[in-house]
Amino acid sequence: MEKLINAGDRLRNVGIPVTLQRLAIAQVLLPQPTHLTADQVLARVKNVVPETSRATVYNTLKLFREKGLVRELIVDAERTVFDSNTAPHFHLYDTDTGQVTDIPAEMMQVIGTPHLPDGVELEEVDVIIRVRSQRQPNS
Repeated sequence: MEKLINAGDRLRNVGIPVTLQRLAIAQVLLPQPTHLTADQVLARVKNVVPETSRATVYNTLKLFREKGLVRELIVDAERTVFDSNTAPHFHLYDTDTGQVTDIPAEMMQVIGTPHLPDGVELEEVDVIIRVRSQRQPNS
């Protein structure tokens, strides 16, 4: 089993200087896989470090994304979540509840990729399966 690394060590391991706010954000996101919006992260961090600003959270989430600690998922036109599971996997998005759930990579296959224009390379493939409650037929 992989040794657990504390949040401060995880930040330092990817070259992020540790501050109180960054550490609080890391403690919200990194201990277990989660899918949170920036506002949800802000609300949880403010419980621990009340003076944390919205700008600090947004800037830190951008930094965490750039350093590979989280993935940014645009689940619909009005909702972006930050995914702390950076291993290859897919997502199930319930449009009724807003819940995002991981689908392990071994449960799906992406076969082939499109022909890419010259000068670009494939960065990643995001698959989000959108579901909703079954609608009852009109009686």
